[in-house]
Amino acid sequence: MDTNLPVSGNPRVVIIGCGFGGLRLAKALRKAPVQVVVIDRNNYHNFQPLLYQVATGALEADSIAYPIRKIFAGQKNFFYRMADVHRVEPTTNTVVTSVGDIRYDYLVLATGSLTNFFGLESIERNAMQIKSIPNALNLRSFIFQNFEKALLTENPEEKQALLNIVVVGGGPTGVEISGSLAEMRKHVLPKDYPELDLRAMQIFLVEAGPALLGPMSPASQADAKRYLDELGVKIMLNTSIKNFENCRAYYSDTEYIPTENLVWAAGVNGAEVPGLPAEAVARNKRISVNRWNQVPGLANVFAIGDVANMVTDDMPRGLPMLAPVAQQQADHLADNLQRLLRGETPKDFVYNNKGAMAIVSRNKAVVDLPKNIHFNGFFGWFTWLFVHLMTLVGFRNKVVAFVDWAFSYFSSDQALRLIIRPFSRRDVKDDKGKKSAEHRTATAEYNPTPPAIQTPVGS
Repeated sequence: MDTNLPVSGNPRVVIIGCGFGGLRLAKALRKAPVQVVVIDRNNYHNFQPLLYQVATGALEADSIAYPIRKIFAGQKNFFYRMADVHRVEPTTNTVVTSVGDIRYDYLVLATGSLTNFFGLESIERNAMQIKSIPNALNLRSFIFQNFEKALLTENPEEKQALLNIVVVGGGPTGVEISGSLAEMRKHVLPKDYPELDLRAMQIFLVEAGPALLGPMSPASQADAKRYLDELGVKIMLNTSIKNFENCRAYYSDTEYIPTENLVWAAGVNGAEVPGLPAEAVARNKRISVNRWNQVPGLANVFAIGDVANMVTDDMPRGLPMLAPVAQQQADHLADNLQRLLRGETPKDFVYNNKGAMAIVSRNKAVVDLPKNIHFNGFFGWFTWLFVHLMTLVGFRNKVVAFVDWAFSYFSSDQALRLIIRPFSRRDVKDDKGKKSAEHRTATAEYNPTPPAIQTPVGS
């Protein structure tokens, strides 16, 4: 039943997911009198904040991933199973997985988040996303494949659609990938594609709200917009992409941006696990928790990180879906689990907001710290680099990332423009023969003659 897990006299803590929260919790329990079992479909921890750099060729995938078993080598109470989780069964304290059932004494859901397409089927079917390493590698291949196609086509409208890139979502991910693409257009692509007139390439950043970096300070919002304007990114605020098909990203019934490359970074849902009571699942599919990160009505089930919806007086819509929240909740839950084992009352979680930051391009970043401290430019950029470098898992990854960043900084180049595995949006199937949501990205064949009522932008 327990997938060959050893029988232990200590309580078993099963953690679903090895992202920032799951990883931190498993480490924090290394000396606790428990058996720690981590379940994840991947055998590596993925540093999501740098996925966009993999997508744009600034870093290789193995620079931001680290094997789970290697992370926990030497932790005697740790066990890992590579599996998909089908559901949980709280009545029997069981997790049903693709490799068998796993019993638990305490269950922690640290499943993170999934892309939220807001019910827009054409976008879910056709857009690219960057929530995983396969996503990032697919996006990198797809962009460079389209540049190769642009060299061959004689149709000016098709060429424009192949060159244009639309990023939807003005949060940190959208701002960072837009800035990275703009730098690539300026410094890298002219060397690789001298035959193309890259002045025609346009990068659009589309945001439904009135400002970029909505949760950050007005100063950071203004600085980020100014930096992107300087880089030539076309920013469209108070605008929503409503449909994406036939190489057109529609922002109204008649107006569209011609593009084959749409990157969706507009929102996320919690990655809920089937089997929980319906009343436990809050908006955006996040799981409601109390101040102990405990799922109401389930004394031995907890949730941390992006999937956990902890409402406080200061955060009536729930704590933000950020790595520091997940890590602080993990440390706090590790302490509370040991309190429960000793028969003590758990303590309430209090989030310590240490600030937020976003990078736009080389020497250009914005940083907000508590007490309304804000700075930008080179110092903000250096702070961003230092924090992310120190947060990467593994000494090798830190060294490789540092060397790659130093090379890019002094050479204004990115060496990883590789199409290792050509990506076709139309070929990806799941095990049931349907297109997989994780890689699903096909647009219809290009139609070179749009109806007369349609008004393209940027052509």
